[in-house]
Amino acid sequence: MDNHHKKKINDELIKTFLIAGKESIDLRNKGLKKEIKSDNTPVTNGDIEVNKIITEKIKSLTPDIPIVSEESSSNKSREDLNMFWLIDPIDGTYDYINNGDEFTLNAALIIDKKPELGIIFAPAKNRLFYSYSSGQSFEIVDDKLVRLTGEKRSDFEGIKAVSYSNDLKPVISEFHKKFGVKKFVKMKSSLKFCVVAAGEYDLYVTEPRASEWDIAAGHVILKNAGGTITDFEGNEIIYGKKNFKNPSIILKRTKNL
Repeated sequence: MDNHHKKKINDELIKTFLIAGKESIDLRNKGLKKEIKSDNTPVTNGDIEVNKIITEKIKSLTPDIPIVSEESSSNKSREDLNMFWLIDPIDGTYDYINNGDEFTLNAALIIDKKPELGIIFAPAKNRLFYSYSSGQSFEIVDDKLVRLTGEKRSDFEGIKAVSYSNDLKPVISEFHKKFGVKKFVKMKSSLKFCVVAAGEYDLYVTEPRASEWDIAAGHVILKNAGGTITDFEGNEIIYGKKNFKNPSIILKRTKNL
């Protein structure tokens, strides 16, 4: 699939993400209906409706490409996936339920087990990020495109990291020391990838946790903005692994961090 084709798909999906994001906010304002899944995590009617909106659009755009979504059992047992979509309709469901503003809508196209197109929308913050090829990572700000280059955009002079918790595990603390982190901020969802790609933060380190649909879209956006994402041993992260589980992760605003 060439870049022209990927851009065309991307542009169509942006419109859909804006619609789905508005729907997620509208449903929350009306009062969400919540259930607990078999893995003891919550799901709401907002997750289900956003999943429906996004998957139906993707099916119309690429009917021959399989879709793997957090909120669907379809294709999750397949071990032959090479080109496929990964969707997390709402990443940060707890944040979504509790009226937070860091939850995100996510979709990524995987080609040859690598993420090649990604869109992330944080509707409560009105921040939409996307990328479809090298050097083509953007945020839409006030209807204008801002190219993401990994250039530092923070007034904080030292290394500033994001973390999924305020209580750092020893292995994470060691990496923070290694990279000279002077400050870290707790942040939910795939928004962590976006703010690093935007140069607002420098680093995110996590032990193996979550699933491939949580990170794939952010991976594309960061990579194509000039950042890096590897496991703790410096290995490339590939997709379509058994059970779609993530390895350890180190993502950096720039490889020269």
